[in-house]
Amino acid sequence: MTNHSVNLIEVWGGLECTCNRVDDNYFDQLEYAGHYHRQQDLDLIASLGVTQIRYPVLWEKHQPAEDTLIDWTITEQKLNQLKQLGVKPIAGLVHHGSGPRYVYMADDTFSEGLARYANLVAEKFPWLEYYTPVNEPLTTARFCGLYGIWYPHKADDHHFAKILLQECKGTVLAMQAIRKINPNAKLVQTDDLGKIHSTPLLQYQADFENNRRWLTFDLLCGKITPEHPMWAYFIKSGIEAHELQFFLDNVCPPDVIGVNHYLTSERYIDERLEVYPPHTHGTNGKHRYADVEAVRVAHIQPTGPYGLIKETCERYPGIAVAVTEVHLHCTREEQMRWLQELWQSANQLKEEGYPVKAITAWAVLGSFGWNKLLTKPNGTYEPGIFDVQNGAPRSTVLSRMLQAYSRNEAYEHPVLHTEGWWKRSIRVEYSPEQSGIFTDKPIDHITPMLIIGKSGKLGNAFARLCDLRGIKYQLVGRQEMDITNLIQVEKMIQEHKPWAIVNTAGFDKVDAAEAESKACFLLNTYGAQNLAVLCKKYGIKLLTFSTDHVFDGRKNKPYTESDIKAPLNIYGHSKALAEKSILKENPDTLVIRTSDFFSPWDKDNFVHLALDSLQNNREFVAASDVLVSPTYLPDLIRLSLDLLLDDENGVWHLTNQGAVTWATLAYAVAEQGGFDTNLIKPTSVNSLGLIAPRPSYSVLRSEKGAVMPSLEEGLQQYFAERAAS
Repeated sequence: MTNHSVNLIEVWGGLECTCNRVDDNYFDQLEYAGHYHRQQDLDLIASLGVTQIRYPVLWEKHQPAEDTLIDWTITEQKLNQLKQLGVKPIAGLVHHGSGPRYVYMADDTFSEGLARYANLVAEKFPWLEYYTPVNEPLTTARFCGLYGIWYPHKADDHHFAKILLQECKGTVLAMQAIRKINPNAKLVQTDDLGKIHSTPLLQYQADFENNRRWLTFDLLCGKITPEHPMWAYFIKSGIEAHELQFFLDNVCPPDVIGVNHYLTSERYIDERLEVYPPHTHGTNGKHRYADVEAVRVAHIQPTGPYGLIKETCERYPGIAVAVTEVHLHCTREEQMRWLQELWQSANQLKEEGYPVKAITAWAVLGSFGWNKLLTKPNGTYEPGIFDVQNGAPRSTVLSRMLQAYSRNEAYEHPVLHTEGWWKRSIRVEYSPEQSGIFTDKPIDHITPMLIIGKSGKLGNAFARLCDLRGIKYQLVGRQEMDITNLIQVEKMIQEHKPWAIVNTAGFDKVDAAEAESKACFLLNTYGAQNLAVLCKKYGIKLLTFSTDHVFDGRKNKPYTESDIKAPLNIYGHSKALAEKSILKENPDTLVIRTSDFFSPWDKDNFVHLALDSLQNNREFVAASDVLVSPTYLPDLIRLSLDLLLDDENGVWHLTNQGAVTWATLAYAVAEQGGFDTNLIKPTSVNSLGLIAPRPSYSVLRSEKGAVMPSLEEGLQQYFAERAAS
């Protein structure tokens, strides 16, 4: 869905390639992503239409020991492949790193060592034109020298200043070494461009930090003179004047200033501690105050991408500016909205005459562990333009957006007509002024999603989360439309003109289905087939649901999407036949197989029933000889909607990770809730008097890379949501 436009900015790509050190451990993002030994990555990235790519040629990886012969094999293959693809690399030499073990980033061994390594890179690849010797010097210096999070784990102004100066000095020396070999080499200097907002009392602190945020670029541009507001800070922190004089004698302005901006980059500081949770509290030695995301404060209007990029252009006139990281860890439609906002902001500034060059799709292959600030191995995965959770890159809808942008075309989708959460009332967590009441813009004109199943818990949960995600929908039940009536369904489609239909209707009483097989097949199979036929006719995306009951349980290891179906009961037969007929009629349909789910919003689920018994000190009987994959409903819906937006099709398995018996799950509920586990009474499934036969093993796993949180995390979220509501 595209509309033509002209004279727009370039699209670049970037790999999250951090190789940071914590104590004596190095954490390598691209090892986690599997990039080094996968051949198709660069072809896929080039297919996005990117003209340049931030690509790692990392010092720590190539020269971990001093004066050793460097093995360039993999990097040479990758860089030559990019050359053949017509994509210009921006070589990153240090990315949030502290250098190899034989240097110390707070002294000249770092800067001089980096220069020697840069010389080797330029000798090996004299055709490389663009370089980022050190990514985000200011941010890295804060993490390594001011906060103590990364090596060398210092937490004082002196080490922060020393590390920052060494990273910037290393950048200067590296570019000097590179330009001796390639005089045309260009510096693309990146840093996170935050901004501080404050109360009047703390304006002095905000002024200090807002001067500090420019230090990387000011140092390289030779702006740090004795008259600069930060000169005195450096001297007070133990920096000698000759260390600052180096940058005045060796001015090395970037050819491109790379602005990295995230929604959390703008902060708000406030001395009214009682308004904010304890973990946000801190001190500067003069005042105690909370430090929170500005976007979460009701009366604060963050400057935002447009304003921050404009400030950069005006502070450094004549230097090209690119947004060198565009990424948001959130649901798919919010990632789309963020990408669109950066694209539109950058283009608006270019049209106004500012030298904005490009936006960069960041974390093309996603990133790992930023939820723990890269302090532990691996960690939570955040999908990027591609999702690599199954070992091979899978395109998300963001890839189609970028392909359109690279062709100078806008990208259209109904979810993009709603503002991002950072511009809706949902953004507010703190209201210290007791003001800032929001009225969200109406979304009545937006093409809706049609959710079928008004009386069911799944349909209502979808509606609840669509409200949260700003996705317009129409929730209908059997009174408005009977899915077994083809004429009624077509009339509803013609009336609402939905872009997608989510079918949550169905006959889901497993035991009752044995006696009411006709009604079960009519609703689960025939009704779903009607939807598939009409969605194909009108070009509408269909999402529908199936069950783990399509398997007989004899496998005794997790079932994947390609396993042969062999249902034991009528309900399972109706869903197995539905899958076959739906995908035959409309192969573009997305079918989600899942297991029994639990939700904080309804009472008709296993976890709630267990809790109800435990809270009332009643025994709770549960089967101990059936292994299943219970699923937290909000997790299921979140990923289902993401896959729907990605335009995925076929059968996908979505369950929380973990295999438990019902009795084990009941024990976990008791322990999580602080109840007496002796109230749980394990028994055999045959003793429960169930009518329909069940598979004794129906654990699901996705071979397509659909990874949901663990069952333990799902339970934690369940209890947290119950407590919050």
